[in-house]
Amino acid sequence: MNIIKLKSMLLQYFNEDIGDGDLSSETIFSSDQQGTFMFYAKEDGIFCGRQVIETGFPLLDDRLHVQVIKNDGDWVQEGEQIAVIEGNLRSLLSGERVILNLIQRMSGIATNAYEAVQLVKGTNTNICDTRKTMPGLRMLDKYAVRTGGAYNHRSGLYDAIMLKDNHIAFAGSITEAVKAARAKIGHTVKIEVEIETKKQLVEAIDAGTDIIMFDNRTPEEIRSWLPLVPAHIVTEASGGITLHNLRSYAESGVQWISLGTLTHSVKAFDISALVQPKGAMTSGTR
Repeated sequence: MNIIKLKSMLLQYFNEDIGDGDLSSETIFSSDQQGTFMFYAKEDGIFCGRQVIETGFPLLDDRLHVQVIKNDGDWVQEGEQIAVIEGNLRSLLSGERVILNLIQRMSGIATNAYEAVQLVKGTNTNICDTRKTMPGLRMLDKYAVRTGGAYNHRSGLYDAIMLKDNHIAFAGSITEAVKAARAKIGHTVKIEVEIETKKQLVEAIDAGTDIIMFDNRTPEEIRSWLPLVPAHIVTEASGGITLHNLRSYAESGVQWISLGTLTHSVKAFDISALVQPKGAMTSGTR
C-alpha cells in the first residue's frame, strides 16, 4: 500500500469529520486528560486495516502509543482484541470514527474475498475484483481484496484495455476496436474484450485479443464455448455472479471470475471501540 497516499487520504477524511474542532470532546474533556482505546471484533472474519490504525492516529497526535495486535489477513473471532491505543483522550475520540469506518469496510471486503476464494477451492478458477469500488477508496478496497486472498483486476482505466459493448458499438466491430487499440499500445498492455454471443467470441479470437470476458453468460454456455478458445487467451466470467452461484461458474472451467460484489455492496465488519478514561470503561462514540 502507498503510505504517502494513505496519509493524504486520512488527512482529507479527518478534515471532513473534525472540521474546526471536535466540539463534543473539547467541551467535556481537558486538554491533558489521558485514556485508552481498545478495538475488538464483534463477529468472526478476516481483519484488514493495520496500516490505517498505525498511520491514522499518529497523524492526529504523534504522542499516542499505538499497538495493533492483529495482522492484515488474520482470522479474528468475536470478542478478540485487535488494537490498543493510549494517550490524549481528545485525540483518541477525534480519530475513532474515521478509522473505524475504514477498517470495518476493509475487513468486510477481506472477509468477502476470503469466502469467495474458499468457494472455488479445488477448481482452476481464480477470484478477482472489479472497478466497482467506492470513489476515493479504491486503493484501500483493492488492498482488502488481496488481503482476503483474491486478486485485483485492472486498477483503473489507465493500466489495461477493456473493450465493452459501448466501445465496440462506437468502433463498429470487435475487429475494428481491437485493431485500433493494438496500433497504439506497447507490448506490456493487455487487451480484454467483453463478449455475449458465440459469434462475438469467434470474432474476438480472430482479432487477437489477450483476454476474453464472458459477460452475463450461464455456466453451461461458458462450458460449451471454452473449447473454442486457444490456450494462449485468458478467459474470464463476470456479470450476475454471486457467492450463491459462484461454484457452478468455477466448475465451468473458466480461469478467472471477477466479482463486483466483493466491493460494491460490502457489509461492514463489526468492530467496536471501548475507551477507558481514568479507569471508567464506556462504549465508543457514534
